[in-house]
Amino acid sequence: MNESRIAELRRAKGWTQERLAQESGITVRTIQRLEAGNDASLESISLVAKALDVQVGELFQSVQTPHFSQAVEGLESRTRAEQERRNSITHGIMMIFNALGIVVTFGTVILGTAGGLGWYIWLLIPLYWAAGKVLLDAIMRLVVDPKLDTKYPLSSPAQCGDS
Repeated sequence: MNESRIAELRRAKGWTQERLAQESGITVRTIQRLEAGNDASLESISLVAKALDVQVGELFQSVQTPHFSQAVEGLESRTRAEQERRNSITHGIMMIFNALGIVVTFGTVILGTAGGLGWYIWLLIPLYWAAGKVLLDAIMRLVVDPKLDTKYPLSSPAQCGDS
């Protein structure tokens, strides 16, 4: 690669190298190497591009070798594919949560209308949906997302309401 535009793009946002490192999730040393035109992994380059909100190809003024150029172009499709796989898993987890919620809701309605269990049985419905959502969010952030980050490093977690 030749003529890194990373420093120019970073300065245009008014960011320091430390801020870009924080936003991209890579080390300051890697940012320094990239800005100096040294090689880095395609994953690091992709994370910097994502943080700067540009396409990977926009990080460089010219690419000298066809092999690297093909790798950069392929990186965009790999990133999309990883994001689609990650979103599919996240969507599947949400579908399971919602399906279980429907079962809890219908079960509560059936038990509640049958009588004999008292009014407190109706608390199961809001308890499942409220507490279950909080618990699911915690599990997603603390357990599932870190595993998906490792498995799909070019992807990012879905934002609230995206799944």
